[in-house]
Amino acid sequence: MSSAAVAVLFFASAVGQINSSGGTMKPDELKYQQQAFKQWWEQDLVLKFADLPADGKTPDFRIPYSGHDYPDKSGGTIGAMRKYDAAFHGGRPMAEEYERKDVGAHRGRYGFANNSNEPPRGLFGRILAGRDRTPGWYGHCNGWTAAAIRHAEPEKSVTRNGVTFTPADIKGMLAEMYMYSPTEFLGGEDAAINPALLHVVLTNWIGRGSHPVGMESALGEVVINYPIYAYKATITKISDQQSEVKMMCRYTLNTPQEHQKGPKSTQLIYFHYVLDMDKEGTITSGRYYGDTQMVDMLWSPLKPVQGGEKGNERGNPHMDIKEVLAIWRESVTEKTRKEWLNIDPTDEDRVVLDEEKPAEEKKPTDEKPKTDEVKPAAAATTPAATPATPPTTTPPGTEE
Repeated sequence: MSSAAVAVLFFASAVGQINSSGGTMKPDELKYQQQAFKQWWEQDLVLKFADLPADGKTPDFRIPYSGHDYPDKSGGTIGAMRKYDAAFHGGRPMAEEYERKDVGAHRGRYGFANNSNEPPRGLFGRILAGRDRTPGWYGHCNGWTAAAIRHAEPEKSVTRNGVTFTPADIKGMLAEMYMYSPTEFLGGEDAAINPALLHVVLTNWIGRGSHPVGMESALGEVVINYPIYAYKATITKISDQQSEVKMMCRYTLNTPQEHQKGPKSTQLIYFHYVLDMDKEGTITSGRYYGDTQMVDMLWSPLKPVQGGEKGNERGNPHMDIKEVLAIWRESVTEKTRKEWLNIDPTDEDRVVLDEEKPAEEKKPTDEKPKTDEVKPAAAATTPAATPATPPTTTPPGTEE
């Protein structure tokens, strides 16, 4: 990550951004978040301030791993694709060449996939403004972030067709697989996500669900993604309908190269805001203080879609995601796969409910679950519901 990117992340509280980033939560944006939470968790999104936990985190084993972001200037995931081609294409550089062309397309101006002059909306929209050169921040940070949220870090090498994939190789394939794969938008239609919506999303998804979320951390043109997995808030009551919140969130950092075993590299981000509630204590609006940091948007990765198919049209069509997922499953323990909670899991990775686990894996009978704890709908044995319809105005995002 460049020094310029660090500056964007940690000094994002420019005075000019503050007023446009506060106020009442947009009804359509809030409605969409309520629909999305209901879809993925089969629970209502909690909006009452007193009912939301002041701190939350994922289990230690569920902390996203520090992985490489595969910058375009360094060739993206070409090395991992070359390994894939050796195993599945007889050495013909099919996946490798697709990645080479995809990375190269960012070095000059190019048309959009629909041959129009309008960039598509959603997480990847921002990358589509034509470039005369490759910005230093272009890469696969969204692919690594999604992979680290949805998958445990590979632990052992796996051999296919005489080719051995190391944990580093597997992480490279996962980052490529999620490059353009679907995501769930968790808020951020404005220049910076509304502080009230930020609080609602983090406390519901991480606080109640113990599920990491992706963070598009930089404001403006530069886009940098990381996975947030923990937060702790200090709350000062101002009145019956207003509270000051100082929240520290911890997220996983990327690494300058891929490792067989990633270092535990994390960072903190600080949010400082005031929340307004109605007479029933429901959060309605919020405003940032001048010393806060701010982020563009929050999101969560969904199950991967095969490259070249609907929902992942720009993804690498020469890399079979079922092969990649099978390799990943073989690289981790069965216990890890069974206890890994994800929204929208693949059928093969659907988690096992507590009552279906062996007795030694169940919680002690004297341990009572938190009353505000939720489990994703993905924990059920039936598939998740059809995705909710996104808001009319979807915020710009990135592939980087």
